[in-house]
Amino acid sequence: MNGRLFLIPTPLGDYPPNKVLPAPVLDLIPTIRLWFVEELRTARRFLSAAGWKGHVEDLELLEINEHTSREQIEAYALRLGTEDAGLISEAGLPAVADPGAQLVALAHGRGVEVVPQVGPSSLMLALMASGLNGQSFAFTGYLPVKAPARREAIAALEKTSARLSQSQIIIETPYRNDSLLADLIATCHPDTRLCIAAEITCPAQLIRTRSVAAWRQEVSRGFAIGKRPCVFVLLAK
Repeated sequence: MNGRLFLIPTPLGDYPPNKVLPAPVLDLIPTIRLWFVEELRTARRFLSAAGWKGHVEDLELLEINEHTSREQIEAYALRLGTEDAGLISEAGLPAVADPGAQLVALAHGRGVEVVPQVGPSSLMLALMASGLNGQSFAFTGYLPVKAPARREAIAALEKTSARLSQSQIIIETPYRNDSLLADLIATCHPDTRLCIAAEITCPAQLIRTRSVAAWRQEVSRGFAIGKRPCVFVLLAK
């Protein structure tokens, strides 16, 4: 098979791709016409800004998101290898906490070359900037939605973090950021360190590491994350 599957990162916010994507990635994007995308509207906006302005309608965009069935993704995979294709997520790295991972697995199964490209990862950028343990860490992803189960999960993560001296990386849907923060500071030990990294690489970026005790004080004074893309990193003693 001659066609490759390129994994193309996208910006973590709504701003020009050339602010964060390297020139070789920007040079590659206009050569690809078959795209697997998480959401059509934002994909069109990104591809237009990244080199296809005025010609987005010439592209073939196939949607892969949480609503796409396994059977549909397997059908899409039949296109792999016939020509170069690109995979993009809503923000950051494709196939990381992203339904596109299923397509990548199928590409390997079909013997298609998978080519990851360089770009922003909110998870690694948050860990880099947190000052917490970058030698041992785990990405937990989303915690349970309901508060009792979420607090139980937080307590378990804190115990694991303390036992292994391991940073725990958590993400959340933006509209639940502040409820997650409330559960983190209510559940964790005062000495546990917590990094909040919101809108990474964007003009309104906030990256701050404090003890849970200090976060309790800030929240009591009115601090709120709001509906901003955010990564949480905690490390217990």
